[in-house]
Amino acid sequence: MKLGAFSVSLSVKDLEKSKVFYEHLGFTHFGGQMDKNYLIMKNGESLVGLFQGMFEGNIMTFNPGWDQSAQAIEEYDDVRSIQNSLKEKDVALMNEVDDEGKGPGNFMLMDPDGNVILIDQHV
Repeated sequence: MKLGAFSVSLSVKDLEKSKVFYEHLGFTHFGGQMDKNYLIMKNGESLVGLFQGMFEGNIMTFNPGWDQSAQAIEEYDDVRSIQNSLKEKDVALMNEVDDEGKGPGNFMLMDPDGNVILIDQHV
């Protein structure tokens, strides 16, 4: 199963303070906007999303169809294919993407320890 680019999406209390903190760790602004309450920070191949007031807790995110620079890749497993594979293995999903759709879509699941995983396809 090809899940695509990996990042951690962090729920932060103060976006500006978090931005400065991750800049001290060598991360630079890669995407998102302060006025939209989220930033994507990058250090080499590592991605950290900073989200203020959008969700509770932290989320592991996979982006089928993208590399670590958010560039489309030719060969990837579509989000619907990933979802169907997990359903065949009786993995419980928190929500589902429309099986009949094409292109962008997402679904979420939770690992046995309560960690949320977002499979979020943008292409």
